[in-house]
Amino acid sequence: MSSITIIGTGNMARTIGTLAVAGGNTVEVMGRGQSKVDRLAKALGGGTTTGTWGAVPAGNIVITALLYDGVVPVVTEYGDALAGKVIIDISNPFNATFDGLAHSEETSIAQEVAKTAPASASVVKAFNTIFRNVLEKGRPNVFMAGDDAQAKADVAAFIGSLGLRPLDVGGLKMAHWLEGIGLVTVGLAGNGVGHWDFALGANEFTD
Repeated sequence: MSSITIIGTGNMARTIGTLAVAGGNTVEVMGRGQSKVDRLAKALGGGTTTGTWGAVPAGNIVITALLYDGVVPVVTEYGDALAGKVIIDISNPFNATFDGLAHSEETSIAQEVAKTAPASASVVKAFNTIFRNVLEKGRPNVFMAGDDAQAKADVAAFIGSLGLRPLDVGGLKMAHWLEGIGLVTVGLAGNGVGHWDFALGANEFTD
């Protein structure tokens, strides 16, 4: 099992934390508001611990469960505290009309994180193509992208512990396209599918 630190106290932090505890992982929670951190840790149970904001995370895998515009600033603020860690970025940088990416460039939040994180840290994009309600009650595929093979293997093992199927889409440059897939899911929810109870995945066909 994995050792996980979740930075953030919102809905995705709670959902991933719940799955992580149920999967037998060691979980730590960090956030700016200590009262929110304490409440989330208590709600997650399973021996979930709390950490001090900006301190070295206890987990080998650090999940930034934050809004997209907060991820890079927080990673920058933590600085060397993230040395040697695997950082999972789950964010989606949608524009205000949900028909494009906020950065409007062929980059991603994960790629920008990699620029500011310590050189010994590894960044993986994952979980951003899944709606929270589906993650709470379904078993969707989890697309992931990253440059470090061992980091992706560690993240894949963590995803597997949640009862989910990890699917590696390639290097960190592919994180841009994963953010695009996140955008596509929103478009499908509002149009062709018409609801939020679905997830994109991969079906394999053999003779």
